Amino acid sequence: MNESVAPAANTELRPNLLEVRKGTIRVLIADDHPIVRDGLAKLLTLEEDVVVVGEASDGCEVLDKVQELDPDVLLLDLRMPNLDGLSALQALQQTNKRTRVIILTASEDKNEFVQAMKLGCSGIVLKQTAPELIVKSIRKVHGGEIWLDSHTTAAVMRQFAAPGEIGGGSGKSRERSPLSQREREIVQLVAQGYKNKEMAEKMFISEQTVKNHLHNIFDKLGVSDRLELALYAIHKGLHLSVER
Repeated sequence: MNESVAPAANTELRPNLLEVRKGTIRVLIADDHPIVRDGLAKLLTLEEDVVVVGEASDGCEVLDKVQELDPDVLLLDLRMPNLDGLSALQALQQTNKRTRVIILTASEDKNEFVQAMKLGCSGIVLKQTAPELIVKSIRKVHGGEIWLDSHTTAAVMRQFAAPGEIGGGSGKSRERSPLSQREREIVQLVAQGYKNKEMAEKMFISEQTVKNHLHNIFDKLGVSDRLELALYAIHKGLHLSVER
């Protein structure tokens, strides 16, 4: 093996994709700092159910690598050259990729957290987070859940909340009338990142029926979009991973 002429680190990290065990979580790491990428890669190689399939150092490379490698989970830094993380996330949303995105950031700007959630990320992890929680967040997001730690949850919720409430309002209970069991199921699925079509297939109902349920849920809870609904689910503890 001639290591002195090895290509970029991300190529070294890529396994033979045919050899990746079924059920393994395939992760792409995107950060403009090589030391961060290397540290994350070394951390994740210790996990039997996680494999790093590639790395990216800027936002444009992220888009290329996601298309090429189709990872299960993307760890995405917000501050990158050429195309920042939020712009990359927006582009990924438009291409309708199945890859779930975890924002990995040193920023504590709650406005960026909120924007990232609105753009469809499945989790937000601060870089000062304990290593074992980064691994846990990958598993949870891969399993279809939303991951926000206590710090980011509080920051995001404050953007939508009057004291004690989610989504603003006059201080009255958000539930203007009780949710039915089917509506609660819808809330849980939204919180887990399911789209309308996926919910319809899972629940054996039409997509229009899902839309009707969502309209009724928004009206009952006084929320205006899916993000506020997910935050309501966080508030009520409905199938969300909120690490405290």
